[in-house]
Amino acid sequence: MKTFKLLNFGSDKLKRLNILSHRLDAEILLSKVLNKDREDILINLQKELKMDSIFEFNNLIKRRLSREPIAYITAEKEFWSKIFNVNYNTLIPRPETELLVDKLVNIFKNKKINILDVGTGSGCIIISLLGDIKNSKGIGIDISKNALKIAKKNAEKHNMQNKVKFLNKSISDLFNYKFDLIVSNPPYIAKKNIKNLDDDIKKYEPLIALNGGNDGLDVIKKVIYKAKYILKINGMLAIEIGNEQYKKVSSILKRNNFRIKYYIKDYKENIRCLISNLIK
Repeated sequence: MKTFKLLNFGSDKLKRLNILSHRLDAEILLSKVLNKDREDILINLQKELKMDSIFEFNNLIKRRLSREPIAYITAEKEFWSKIFNVNYNTLIPRPETELLVDKLVNIFKNKKINILDVGTGSGCIIISLLGDIKNSKGIGIDISKNALKIAKKNAEKHNMQNKVKFLNKSISDLFNYKFDLIVSNPPYIAKKNIKNLDDDIKKYEPLIALNGGNDGLDVIKKVIYKAKYILKINGMLAIEIGNEQYKKVSSILKRNNFRIKYYIKDYKENIRCLISNLIK
């Protein structure tokens, strides 16, 4: 079978299940099978494919038909112009989180700081920050040992293993540290709302990284409360929040001696990140 026919076949199957990115997904999966860039595939659409490649492609299409995210099928996701390894133990990095990284890089670009990433997952946030805030170092913490295995792998992949340490800890268990910046993309979905998420998310992404408790604020409160004790005075806390949590989280920050300095809107104009300074 020729490349274009196989791509059309895969794309049509995905389209019938209302997967909007059906064509792109088919191209990405075939590039995974052939271990070639999408561009190479698209300029060689008349090429005849071997049966084992066709068989493997069909298996990957079946996985996508069950709503498994492309990032888990390919075991990687691009974030901040870098390719990160991901698996079922890590959240898939989102474009909205790049907006937070962009703002923090602009704030700290030429400074030497000590960073803590709470709930580091794949390590994409802290590795991206340390790649651009050149003279800095950091720690990524996560309660999932399996997520930390991926984070360490990503640090080595991007030559950051000497700039970042990963610890299997909750933020509540951190003592004797002082940071200039604490950043976190914590679980912020209310427990009752998890059932309403798309199948791609609720069936495959780690529940521990999604479930923010009864009101979605359990981990956010913990991070804000603990940050008071491990941030330097005027240190910065950058936290990603869910839709419509802005007012509640702002109130929690103010009660804990934080002054909001910036808020970041996502691509749908929802406030998704709050950046504040610790004042005393």
